[in-house]
Amino acid sequence: MNEQERLDAEREYSADSIQVLEGLEAVRVRPSMYIGDVNVRGLHHLVYEVVDNSIDEALAGYCHNIYVCINEDNSITVKDDGRGIPTAEHEKEHRSALEVVLTVLHAGGKFSKDSYKVSGGLHGVGVSCVNALSETLIAEIHREGKIWKQTFHRGIPEAPVAVVGEAYDTGTTITFLPDKTIFTESVYNYDTLSSRLRELAYLNKGIRLTIMDKRNVDPESGLAKCEVFYSEVGLGEFVEYIDGTREKLIDNTITLSTERAGIPIEVAVHYNTEYSENVFSYVNNINTIEGGTHLDGFKRALRATLKKYADNSGLLAKAKVEVSADDFREGLTAVISVKVAEPQFEGQTKTKLGNTEVGTAVYQAVSAALETYLEEHPNDAKAIVEKVVLAAQARHAAQNARKAVIERKSSLSGAGLPGKLADCSDKNPENCELFLVEGDSAGGTAKQGRNQRFQAVLPLRGKILNVEKALEHRIYESDVIRTIFRALGVSKGTKDDSRALNLEKLRYHKIIVMADADVDGAHIATLIMTLFFRHMREIIDNGYLYLAMAPLYSVKKGKEIKYCWTEEQREQIVEEMNGGKGEAGLVIQRYKGLGEMTAMQLRDTTMSPEGRLLKQVTIENAAMADRTFSMLMGDDVPPRREFIEQNATYANIDA
Repeated sequence: MNEQERLDAEREYSADSIQVLEGLEAVRVRPSMYIGDVNVRGLHHLVYEVVDNSIDEALAGYCHNIYVCINEDNSITVKDDGRGIPTAEHEKEHRSALEVVLTVLHAGGKFSKDSYKVSGGLHGVGVSCVNALSETLIAEIHREGKIWKQTFHRGIPEAPVAVVGEAYDTGTTITFLPDKTIFTESVYNYDTLSSRLRELAYLNKGIRLTIMDKRNVDPESGLAKCEVFYSEVGLGEFVEYIDGTREKLIDNTITLSTERAGIPIEVAVHYNTEYSENVFSYVNNINTIEGGTHLDGFKRALRATLKKYADNSGLLAKAKVEVSADDFREGLTAVISVKVAEPQFEGQTKTKLGNTEVGTAVYQAVSAALETYLEEHPNDAKAIVEKVVLAAQARHAAQNARKAVIERKSSLSGAGLPGKLADCSDKNPENCELFLVEGDSAGGTAKQGRNQRFQAVLPLRGKILNVEKALEHRIYESDVIRTIFRALGVSKGTKDDSRALNLEKLRYHKIIVMADADVDGAHIATLIMTLFFRHMREIIDNGYLYLAMAPLYSVKKGKEIKYCWTEEQREQIVEEMNGGKGEAGLVIQRYKGLGEMTAMQLRDTTMSPEGRLLKQVTIENAAMADRTFSMLMGDDVPPRREFIEQNATYANIDA
């Protein structure tokens, strides 16, 4: 850099270059810093922030009912019967406390131990962020015999809070409409919200949570869709709900609810006859997806107590293989919930608990409760230990099978890649995509339509093994599954966890499932997603798994052709192309299979980043996802039939 360039650079970066964002402006400029993203997940996170405030009132003992409504215009109303946000003038701000809470970051009762001993909202930015990211927010407070009301537009108050009536109860009602200029998606998903409310009901027994969807009204009764969630038992019912479609190993659910070192601890444990481990941990109602000290304390207590009992009873002698910590958790479904006054979170997503004292408290509580249970229920204890022995034997068989996956080389590829894999030339995983395509025919078309620089194609012949009902070593005997592992370059087992997926050599950061748009295709896609959820969960957690959305229809008039992904799109395009004359003169093709499309059509509609529609596979609620996969892919038919009947409206089912 010469002297003149240096002087120019200094002038460009001066005091005037420093931008100060006032009030909630920072939230609107960088919303993802506060709510994660501006897509579907961030949209729903707004609701969770407001509901969390009501839950905190409930934890403090002042709220018993929480009501959530999706209104006709996709605005949200959250109402509770708590104390109501204070409306008196704030001493330092010289405006109402309500306005301060809704317009100032890091303002709220969560920082005062006198107001809330435990809180899910850690940073005091929740409801103020919702206000900043909403076109309109209306707060109605019932408090001190009066109804107070204040309206905001994109975080700015329309006028000071005002009394609009008399109140005979207490509580807070927040109604907000997310700002469409910020969010890429504006339509709320009822099932996503109801799953979270159901989870909160189990985690906070005695609180009634109601959800209503005014967009979905029964034409006969005139009533909107509505569900009420309430649990008197808490985590015991939660575990039974999660395990509802699985065969029980023991009839009882082991539960404890206690307090150690001032930390409320709740745990529920159940064993089933299946092979997966499903442990869900929470801190102040926050799902700690990365675990932490409370989960470590639980696992240590489970292993130590079960091993001590098994050693003393001589039940491990017949194992003939070394028993590891993982073996004690096969077939286990458990929920751990702790309430911590000052939680310390760490990890990539800030959902890993770091408080060491919590781990010690959980270890002591679980050890004592489990030891008592095993002594009082010897038949259950024997069944659990026998399950542990079988798990150890199966684990050793699975290790041998995994070694075979790594060691077996394809005769068509000296590098050990599957012979049917059409790889891409770019070797940077961040740039590369792998299409898992149903069938050789569609796979051949996809190979012709792909961009060979960054897109790879792996045809899959036939339906893959249903891993939900298979021992782990059987999984690695499946040709299709072995092929997927080898194509991805991943293997099972890390230095910390023998069952974890090792992503060090993952060859693609976009793995795209591409199946036919019919019942068989949906089944195959579900089988593949079950494989990833149960045995390659890390790929989903890192955001690498996608579903390709092939068009359902093409509408052609002369040389003009348009593609439709939904029935509504087809109707709209027919209207646009034919000027209200119906389908006369149009050629409409319904695509049931990928093989019906030419390579160019498949490229333009489904594979090319410029024209395709991809759906990223994410897990919003791990416990509910676990139950859904178990229900869809397990042996229990009635729950699956009920699920299909409830969701058939949204499915494209071909005769």
